[in-house]
Amino acid sequence: MSAPQATIEVGQNEELNSNTRPLRMILIGPPGVGKGTQASLLEQRLGAIPLSSGMIFRAEIEADTDLGHLAQSYIKRGELVPSGITIEMMRKRMSTDNVRKHGFILDGFPRNIRQAEALDEILVEMEIDLDFAVSLDVNDEIVVQRLSGRMGCTKCGEIYHSQTKPPKREGLCDKCNSPLMTRSDDHPDTIRERLRVFHEQTAPLCDYYEKKGLLKRVDGSKSPEEVYDQIVAGLDLDRS
Repeated sequence: MSAPQATIEVGQNEELNSNTRPLRMILIGPPGVGKGTQASLLEQRLGAIPLSSGMIFRAEIEADTDLGHLAQSYIKRGELVPSGITIEMMRKRMSTDNVRKHGFILDGFPRNIRQAEALDEILVEMEIDLDFAVSLDVNDEIVVQRLSGRMGCTKCGEIYHSQTKPPKREGLCDKCNSPLMTRSDDHPDTIRERLRVFHEQTAPLCDYYEKKGLLKRVDGSKSPEEVYDQIVAGLDLDRS
């Protein structure tokens, strides 16, 4: 069964993007580095659509599909969902008219060289080019600290933190009023295992995109606004 399709509102960005070429980029970094936060800022300010593998997996899990059960079994163990499943879901999302028109910010995909090569094939099929890949670099212990207090909305996926971004009402999402939960893989031991997997499988992507001349390194330990400024620094926003 295919993943439920999320409704993406883009009307607020129509004026900004009417005379520009869509932004197409990848965010690379360990869990908890802030890829989702940056994807949201880039969507709000530049109009590109975040495509998060995590959001797709959550939709499948909430819909109680066979794919959701399979994805959850890997996530609970702190492992990555197999590439074949992820690649096909991303191929379908990236091929939609909405994404073609507004561009994309890939968050959590590709995770390894096989997926990066598959993405190359998808881009060739779509006859478009990738603008660049941003590596959000941060110390592992900072990631453990960030994720240990993290909570997520069970409906819309909005992320909160007990120390740095608490909800206005305890246990409830500010955006949609749905319950918040702490993921089973956001405990210190599981987080460290996820970081080990990241360094082993995902970090080589930096070398892959550096060789293509597409890599941009950013200090992910800074505040969200400072990280955003680093990402867009030197970016030609008049992309017509």
